Amino acid sequence: MIRSVCVFCGSRPGGRPAYAQMAEALGRSLGDAGLKVIYGGGHVGLMGAVADAAMLAGGEVVGMIPERLLEREVGHRAISHLIVTGDMFDRKARMIDRADAFLILPGGLGTLDELLEVVTLKQLGYHAKPIVLIDRDGYWDLWARLVDHVIDEGFAGPDAADLFEIAGDIEAALGLLGVAAPAAPLAHAARAP
Repeated sequence: MIRSVCVFCGSRPGGRPAYAQMAEALGRSLGDAGLKVIYGGGHVGLMGAVADAAMLAGGEVVGMIPERLLEREVGHRAISHLIVTGDMFDRKARMIDRADAFLILPGGLGTLDELLEVVTLKQLGYHAKPIVLIDRDGYWDLWARLVDHVIDEGFAGPDAADLFEIAGDIEAALGLLGVAAPAAPLAHAARAP
């Protein structure tokens, strides 16, 4: 049963307003569904949008941030728990260990690093947790093509493409985790900016 979801996403908002809207909608949906959100601990970019929306929805949010990034990423002190880790490796290990599933939104190099880590660990049998990339306007198309290329070139078996799934929206992503999407967020209409 899925009780906690680790969200990997950008510490920047990205170049399209739709990315931040999707991050807010995801955070709200996870909070409404009663799922614990585990994320990178920042109060900026898509990370901050997910955390803020989950908190507004009454959810529990656990952030993990390396000491070195605490001020740089403006560690989010208004979440349920902010855990300061020694470094990026410790951060990832703790996030992976505490999560029942992984949802990946658009992001930069750090997000790609986190995605590759959880996919590789799953491939090697260290975990069997669901990994779902939430696509927006084809953001993850190149990722899927890269994995296909790795398979085509003989560096991974065909089953490598089964290590993750790509969902076209939040409702589909939650469905892949076996979580019913909350009803329309009417209770949050008054909170919307």
